[in-house]
Amino acid sequence: MIGPPIQDGAVAVEETRIVGVGVRKSLEERFAAAGLVDCGEAAIIPGLVNSHSHLELTAMRGFLENEEPDFFAWLRKLTLARLERMSPDDIHTSALWGACEAARAGITCVGDASDSAVTSMRAVREVGLRGIVFQESFGPDPRLVQENVEKLKDKVAELRALETRLVRAGVSPHSPYTVCGTQLEAIADFAAADDLPLMMHAAESAAEERFVREGQGIFAEGLARRGIASTPKGVSPMQYLKQVGILDVQPVLAHCIRVDDQDIQVMAESGVKIAHCPKSNAKLRHGRAPLRKFVKAGIAVGLGSDSVASNNTCDLIEEARFAGLLSRLDGCNEDALTPDGLLELATGGGAKALGLDGQVGKLGEGFEADLTVVSLAGVHQIPVFDPVSALLFASSGRDVVLTVVAGREVFCAGGVVNVDEEGLRRRMEEVVGKLR
Repeated sequence: MIGPPIQDGAVAVEETRIVGVGVRKSLEERFAAAGLVDCGEAAIIPGLVNSHSHLELTAMRGFLENEEPDFFAWLRKLTLARLERMSPDDIHTSALWGACEAARAGITCVGDASDSAVTSMRAVREVGLRGIVFQESFGPDPRLVQENVEKLKDKVAELRALETRLVRAGVSPHSPYTVCGTQLEAIADFAAADDLPLMMHAAESAAEERFVREGQGIFAEGLARRGIASTPKGVSPMQYLKQVGILDVQPVLAHCIRVDDQDIQVMAESGVKIAHCPKSNAKLRHGRAPLRKFVKAGIAVGLGSDSVASNNTCDLIEEARFAGLLSRLDGCNEDALTPDGLLELATGGGAKALGLDGQVGKLGEGFEADLTVVSLAGVHQIPVFDPVSALLFASSGRDVVLTVVAGREVFCAGGVVNVDEEGLRRRMEEVVGKLR
């Protein structure tokens, strides 16, 4: 994305950083004493950045394929299964399997929202990925705000004790329909005071919009059964988040489907970042986010897989392809949504969304050595007239042959380096048996 593709190119890495990018022959002369890894007919690209995931839910891939009557019922089935059938070790196994899948798909960095954030952070660390792990917070009852915020602070303190150079902590008030306004205000204040990045699901569904605007619908009915009243706000979800101070901390907002031009203007002015999850949005029948308008407004946009419970795969190449094809339904032919632009969304765009621009997302001297190597030698890829188009329209995460984070190989030679995948596979089968 810094310049055109380099034929017969190479990247030189010293310890954790990139120290050279250019034609292989010149780099071999410049770094004559360096070892060489030859990946054959392949593309070396910046590490892929998944700006919104839920690794702890990986064991629920395919678990929610049966038709649920509405989004509330879908969420309820997922939540109950997680609480009633999965032990803490099961959740760790699920998160670790998800982190392995990410590494295999060339994802070097994740923005992971988790109710069991300590468990998810340990999984990210074990595999060797970079990321921000956001501790989720729930609390629709205004009477419990102080208790819920104190619990969140305790969990974040535990999470921060596990921070490393590669992995840091964040907070995630789950959504406007699971966290009341006073708790949203308190979490925004906490994030600002403690310099914590904040991620939130926002403007995701028609049901959410009706809940915020009218205080009605399936979410309001669910809360009423718990003795919690819903007050209509009379504005869009985005305008509501501005009122309660969430936009003041320049959050990463996942989905952002139910937004209009006024909302987009407010988002741009507030410095909101977006995790665009087109496959999950489509699969759950929530609709299509106006990606083209986000890009035109100058909003930082990254791509997210969401959980594999609502997507089925953690594959940023496939996500980028799907985003591009959806944009073409409108006849869009703008630079930001061409193959080059889509690759930018999956790399540098995700880095910007997570506040890591200048560190990762590009192949340039001084950047962190987060690299993904994608084979272009497959029958399904040849002939390759343009490497970027071959990546976006003929490839997938299954074509990744090498994933490097901060100069260390985390996936190579067909396996995740730091994990006993066969042992983990057997453990996953036990977890899935409980869910069955």
